[in-house]
Amino acid sequence: MSRNQAFTLVELLIVVVILGILAIIVLPKFSNASATARASMLADDLRIIRTQLEVFKGQHNGIAAGYPGGMSGVTPTYEAFISHMTLSSNARFDTADEHSAAFPFGPYLREIPTNPVNAKNTVQVIADGEPFPTSGDDSDGWIYQPSTMRFVADCSGMDDQQRAYVNY
Repeated sequence: MSRNQAFTLVELLIVVVILGILAIIVLPKFSNASATARASMLADDLRIIRTQLEVFKGQHNGIAAGYPGGMSGVTPTYEAFISHMTLSSNARFDTADEHSAAFPFGPYLREIPTNPVNAKNTVQVIADGEPFPTSGDDSDGWIYQPSTMRFVADCSGMDDQQRAYVNY
């Protein structure tokens, strides 16, 4: 006489409970790892953008990106910032899609990167003399003030070390 060997309902329930407990223990570690990865990407993006802003300023007679026509003293604009960073340019701040002898500088960024924390890639350009925000509100991906060369993430919240994203 042969009996079919199979798991009983109780044995199956025990296995499911054990797997559930393991999932409860392991899943927070994975979600924390993704938050840490986003914070690390944010720090890297900021480092790259800030470096490219310095290169632009060095190649354009000490004038920061964002001023239309390269004239400090005029109100900086989002449009001027985007064209200065993503297109080729010359010493007169004219821009072109193609790098050539007439446009020897740049592009400094292929595109404005998406902020990995709030998933936005727009830049709030702060005019000269305006106060710089002390905290992020997630309305844009980034905040930039050409007169001070300050470029930060427009993120509310903190990383797992309790450091505000806007202070990266």
